[in-house]
Amino acid sequence: MDGLIMDFPLNLQAILRRGEQLFGGKEIVTRLPDRSFHRYTYTDMAARAKRLGVALGKLGMRRGDRVATLCWNHYRHLETYLGVPCAGGVVHTLNLRLHANDLTYIANHAGDRFLIVDESLLPIWDSFKDRATTIEQVIVIGDTVPGGAIGYEELLATASADEYSEPEIGEREAAAMCYTSGTTGMPKAVLYSHRGIVLHSIVSGMAGALSLQESDTTLPVVPMFHANAWGFPFTCTFVGAKQVFPGPFLDPPSLLEAFEQEKVTVTAGVPTIWLGILQVLDAEPGKYDLSSLRGMIVGGSAAPRAMIEGFQERHGLKVIQAWGMTEMSPLGTVAELTSDLEDAPPDEQYRFRAKQGLPAALVEIRARGAEGSAVPWDGQSLGELEVRGPWVASSYYESPDSADRWTDDGWFRTGDIVTIDARGCIEIADRTKDVIKSGGEWISSVALENSLMAHPAVAESAVIAIPDEKWAERPLAVVVLKEGATATADELRDHLGREFAKWWLPDRIEFVAEIPKTAVGKFKKTALREMFAGEATGAAAP
Repeated sequence: MDGLIMDFPLNLQAILRRGEQLFGGKEIVTRLPDRSFHRYTYTDMAARAKRLGVALGKLGMRRGDRVATLCWNHYRHLETYLGVPCAGGVVHTLNLRLHANDLTYIANHAGDRFLIVDESLLPIWDSFKDRATTIEQVIVIGDTVPGGAIGYEELLATASADEYSEPEIGEREAAAMCYTSGTTGMPKAVLYSHRGIVLHSIVSGMAGALSLQESDTTLPVVPMFHANAWGFPFTCTFVGAKQVFPGPFLDPPSLLEAFEQEKVTVTAGVPTIWLGILQVLDAEPGKYDLSSLRGMIVGGSAAPRAMIEGFQERHGLKVIQAWGMTEMSPLGTVAELTSDLEDAPPDEQYRFRAKQGLPAALVEIRARGAEGSAVPWDGQSLGELEVRGPWVASSYYESPDSADRWTDDGWFRTGDIVTIDARGCIEIADRTKDVIKSGGEWISSVALENSLMAHPAVAESAVIAIPDEKWAERPLAVVVLKEGATATADELRDHLGREFAKWWLPDRIEFVAEIPKTAVGKFKKTALREMFAGEATGAAAP
């Protein structure tokens, strides 16, 4: 039947209008390269985002053109996040920690026509500019603008917000673009639609998800070049939360100072960020007033239970575990306590909070075993997690060889090995490429890592599979000890033996000064395999 409901497109223009009209006086704060703080309002941001869209149009930006960014987290990056798609373009965030060869491939594969780059990151652009064949115009944020480029503020001066007229944008048109980290093969592109981002923003603000609201002050440590920045720039604008950007200063003292000064209520980042902050807080308890901080969202990889307990028990801070993927815009699940657990003993609550949690609204989950059969929701059976939902990608952009990541009936195969309990809570046991297959049985590297990081002497730990003549694979643990702490391999094996069967225990434990990390702060297990997996263990029977 016609006429039942208004035909109202779900696009980012609606988010920008809402932020401007309802929350115009709310602050957006950025730590600048000189460590001072820039402050302006949503009204200011919206006007400048509109001017950016108009100015890019005068430069020749057409509908669907890719506008790449090579930027830290700051207010001008937020203007790009909203101004480009609201003018009909597609904002494409480049990961500034990737190798020049990867950046070359990504920029050319995406067909980027424009690049907005921080002055401090021009050396990265210089490393691949001669091979980036599609980029026609470079826009520099900063005081020093090389020949042939244009300054960001100079560009905005060519346009007025009054010149902005909302183009009619279909909700299924592309708004943003991100590439996967490329841990297996070349990086792959994910396009985010206007509709998907709007729905993702609505659900992210819900209780039981990220619970973001107008009264919040957010400081996401997650880089704006990673995984759609976990949706924070869009969700915060949608709900009217105060936004604080750390700029290039991601060290624990700088972050803690900003948390205290701006009275941050919600922050988000990967576990390595929070492990560093926990070490600072443990070393100087009471130095920072973090009483306003109601939630520290952790994602990117599994957070050790010991870290969750450490923040709560020693500093009264709540860690909220979430899980998602670039292909999911990225929110998938959140481990907020359900009502039946609110009065449960602390041990039971921590067990739940150390899992990845329940699926967010509109995200559906299932797991399938090695033979393709459905895995029961019993909290024990292992299978590969599959997901579907309105913001989950249906394919990679121009990557025909990636069809095996989607099932015939339309579910995305995440590559995560999980259990699902009766309430629908998932717990990741491993990635399909990281799970250790020993003697026909699976060993979870994640479980071993989390247990090792619960040892008082251990700062970080990563577990990999190494070849074994008899058992095919055996676990090897790589450990970084806390400063001033000591522990032997036998002591750590004894620690693991209290929780795991003997055949799970690593035959080798290697101590290192630092564990290599990926561009987004995850343990780089490919590098560890190159370092340690060349020799078979010749281990005794598990």
